[in-house]
Amino acid sequence: MKSAIIFDMDGVLVDNNPWHIEAWTTFCKRHSVHMSHEDIMSHFGNTNADYLRFLFQRELKPAEIHKFGEEKEDIYRHIYKDHIKPVPGLMELLNLLDVEGFGIAVATSAPTVNVDFTLRGLGIEKRFDKIVDVTYVKKGKPDPEIYLLTAQMLGIPAGDCIVFEDSIHGVQSAVSAGMHAVGVLTTQTPEKLVKAHFLVNDFREVNADFLMKVFANKLI
Repeated sequence: MKSAIIFDMDGVLVDNNPWHIEAWTTFCKRHSVHMSHEDIMSHFGNTNADYLRFLFQRELKPAEIHKFGEEKEDIYRHIYKDHIKPVPGLMELLNLLDVEGFGIAVATSAPTVNVDFTLRGLGIEKRFDKIVDVTYVKKGKPDPEIYLLTAQMLGIPAGDCIVFEDSIHGVQSAVSAGMHAVGVLTTQTPEKLVKAHFLVNDFREVNADFLMKVFANKLI
């Protein structure tokens, strides 16, 4: 295992961001607070704690963050459970990575319960060498902590890792970690993911030749 492929989860393994938007909208109505569609979109990749501090415009106690975060994610899982499916080409790519001997990991700002919900829903919970969620880190994306930690856990240098990300904060996190960043255009426009080294619409565009091209790209 000399190189690794690291996947963000929401918007990368599954194209689920419309349901997260709906969940945040429902949560806001319950609590008589407002967060615009643009605000929700601009915070994709952040932790729930970051969302909630922005939403309530105050510092929240850990118990409040936990309670509110659980409430929002319960809404999300309830409305998304019948719609879960992989981003096109994901299963074929995972098979390719197994054959080629890449390290494979998930690095997500999502809570553990959502990670279990998603990976089990797709039937891929055993396909990854490492799974790193928000409970492993102190700083959320765009800080590079989660990707540096994932590379360390895989035992692979950051420069030998490709990250698939869909959010502005996620791409910045991967780039700041010194990794090859590939933007997946499920959530943002190409103009929003300008810091990504490469862009794909989905994993049907990713094969062995593409991965080699990404690794051959010199990181600055």
